[in-house]
Amino acid sequence: MKQQVIKKLKDRGVEIKDMVPILYDLQKPYIPDLTMKECEESILAVLDKREIQHTILTGIALDELAEKGMLEEPLLSILRKDDGLYGIDEILALGMGTLYGTIGSTNFGYLDKVKPGIIKNLDTTPGRVNTFLDDLVCGIVAAAASRMAHHNRDVKEKETN
Repeated sequence: MKQQVIKKLKDRGVEIKDMVPILYDLQKPYIPDLTMKECEESILAVLDKREIQHTILTGIALDELAEKGMLEEPLLSILRKDDGLYGIDEILALGMGTLYGTIGSTNFGYLDKVKPGIIKNLDTTPGRVNTFLDDLVCGIVAAAASRMAHHNRDVKEKETN
């Protein structure tokens, strides 16, 4: 299923390589010897989790249905205009970050507010409904950052013991 999720993301304009620099910039201050390869590996590890896969597939399906006009009103209009008071898109994606601890919540909030890189592009793409997708990318990166933070702490603790 992981490969299906990666393909679905790519079909919607998101590749793993688009998320790597965001994760790198987020974690570099805390992990000085961090590499882009480690960031990519962390994103791919996050995409191994079934809960993450299901969340991504659900969010993308809702975006696609809205894009095709296949949802009932008022939900259709809410998703098409990415209504700021809707919030379900953030709630769905926020859950992904918290699978790796509460630090995922703060990472998600930061990314959702700042909207770096591909996240901003998705949020402002005319003619596309990416109401869920921009938040899903925030969730993937937030989860990967949290995963890296916990791993980094584990490594440091082993070194001091």
